[in-house]
Amino acid sequence: MRDLFAMAAAFTFCCVSGALAQTLTVDTARGDVEVPAAPQTIAVFDVPAIDTLEALGVAIAGVPAPLYLPYLDDVAAEAEQVGTLFEPDYETLATMAPDLIIAGGRSSEQVDTLARIAPTIDMTIWGGDMAAQAMARTTAYGAIFDRQDQAAALNAAFTARLAEARDVVAGKGNALILLTNGGKISAYGDDSRFGWLHSATGLPEAYPGVSSETHGEAVSFEFVADLNPDWILVIDRGAAIGAAGQAAAATLDNPLVQGTTAAQSGQIVHLDAGPIYIAGGGMQSMMHTLDELIAAFRASGG
Repeated sequence: MRDLFAMAAAFTFCCVSGALAQTLTVDTARGDVEVPAAPQTIAVFDVPAIDTLEALGVAIAGVPAPLYLPYLDDVAAEAEQVGTLFEPDYETLATMAPDLIIAGGRSSEQVDTLARIAPTIDMTIWGGDMAAQAMARTTAYGAIFDRQDQAAALNAAFTARLAEARDVVAGKGNALILLTNGGKISAYGDDSRFGWLHSATGLPEAYPGVSSETHGEAVSFEFVADLNPDWILVIDRGAAIGAAGQAAAATLDNPLVQGTTAAQSGQIVHLDAGPIYIAGGGMQSMMHTLDELIAAFRASGG
């Protein structure tokens, strides 16, 4: 766990000193950026950021639609719709005149344009060290919005959950992360968007050579059968975005997958797809996924 704290420290913020400072400097996906201190009106175009800010009790004036996640329905209901993740409504934003705009992930390409309206930071969280980045982002939000105590408590809860996950997965075998998309499957490794399930918990990869492509490495059912993982962690993209089509359970219901150790041992875990796919990197999302992982591995015994 010491390594995790070291990684988080590398991403954390540094503040402009002085009790009367009107700005502070935070570390973002694009390096250090000066932002207004205690902004009153904010628009957020990053679902992981919305997730964490909601957990910290920060009021959000503008959010994109849809958010896809029922646990963020209250946020969406109370905020003004300011476009989508990919297409901000610049007219509405200009009228809102936010003090700060937070972008990231799917909206990261809009940062430069959004910055013409208000100070904008790119808080993208990505890769195998997502757990450390998520803690650092939480600390940064705590500083920006004067919620340092809440941020520290949230990070402490997350650290405890990670420790519990590390303990429960130890010695239980390896795992393969699969994303299903209709009838197709892709594998994800420890440096991918879902890789923190390996890197932050110590869960060994069944396939260490998986490509680090953004959308995973397309694999076949024959590949899964030959690899024969002890565990399969499944993320159903269609379920995450509410798309019609073949569900993950049906996709994996074939003799090749069902003959694996994972299937034979009842160790195919269908993760709640929305939180990890849509809000991966948000503190509520990550703790929810850790709870699922802990419950599945604890139930396996051994």
